[in-house]
Amino acid sequence: MGSGASDGDRIEVRGLRVDGVHGVLEEERVHAQPFEVDLDLYLDTEPAASADDLSTTADYAAAADAVVAVVSGPPRRLLESLAAAIAQRVLDDRRVESVTVVIRKLLPPLAQEVASTGVRIHRRRAGGAGGAGGAGGAGGAGPGRGAPESR
Repeated sequence: MGSGASDGDRIEVRGLRVDGVHGVLEEERVHAQPFEVDLDLYLDTEPAASADDLSTTADYAAAADAVVAVVSGPPRRLLESLAAAIAQRVLDDRRVESVTVVIRKLLPPLAQEVASTGVRIHRRRAGGAGGAGGAGGAGGAGPGRGAPESR
């Protein structure tokens, strides 16, 4: 394998919108709401660049299909759980060495007006250098609300 992935080679998917029924509040798990997902698939792109052949790289259409399957699937309470499930599905493609998943809830149930709330995680293939990446959240709780309700 070339040095591409360690140098930051990646395939990007931006602004994929999917409706889902995820959240802590009961109303969020009953009525679909819009989510937006960004992906960074880290892999060595040199084989694809040299061969100009889709079979030598990760297919971003397949990654987008994985996102749709997870987000439109069974309800999850936390964005962290939803993002981790997306990452696992994307890492099913053995060519992908690691993935960053950003998921945004576009209509979060907050008293304040915000454009979105979200989570960004980075995961590596099991057994890869450094193990699983850490999770980072950007949920934010409003006044009088605990963190779980803000997700």
